[in-house]
Amino acid sequence: MNTKRIVEAILFAANRPMTIKQIQETFPELEQPDTLSVQMALDEIARDYADRPIGLRQLASGYRFQVREGLSPYVTRLFEEKPARYSRALLETLAIIAYRQPVTRGEIEDIRGVSVSSSIIQTLLEREWIRVIAHKEVPGRPALFGTTKQFLDYFNLTTLSELPTLEEIVNFDFGNSPQPQPEQDHSERPQTAEIEQPVSPAGQTGPETAVSETEFDAQTEAGLGAENLTLH
Repeated sequence: MNTKRIVEAILFAANRPMTIKQIQETFPELEQPDTLSVQMALDEIARDYADRPIGLRQLASGYRFQVREGLSPYVTRLFEEKPARYSRALLETLAIIAYRQPVTRGEIEDIRGVSVSSSIIQTLLEREWIRVIAHKEVPGRPALFGTTKQFLDYFNLTTLSELPTLEEIVNFDFGNSPQPQPEQDHSERPQTAEIEQPVSPAGQTGPETAVSETEFDAQTEAGLGAENLTLH
């Protein structure tokens, strides 16, 4: 039995990221390799594909083959469905949840200075990028939102610690050419006052990092990364 060849075939045929445990369970019970053997096979496969247009990537949900980032624009031409375009308001809301979680809808509104459309929250829930992780013990018990493994997978991340810091986002050079901004969701209405909340990638408040509209404009353009194409 060649564990490496079997693992490679499993990952190539899978339609989702696979964890080591899931890979093990794909083998017949009496032939299941141990964890170390699977990990060694994965490491060897990653080295084999290091210089190829397809690579093995570890994400939050497991391992998967995907097209190298620079080749994605060419491969996407094979598919009729165009990538979804998201409004600035949705991306700002998602960024606040990613950096400030767990966070309530009211806290998101305080940071952004406008009311959050129910359609934005619903879209993020349907995409499975966020989920309700608890309810805050205050009157009304509002839902506390946090990101999911699907969010990490989509943006090609393994953990939240791989998100850029707010300082990196502010200092990022986006070039001199103006970028068109999607229109703001018409169902959002301005608050009477805009409140600036300091946050950090770890979700802790602190005086040295403050979230502002400028920072989230940058975060929107950065897009938190781009989803690479996966091979099924």
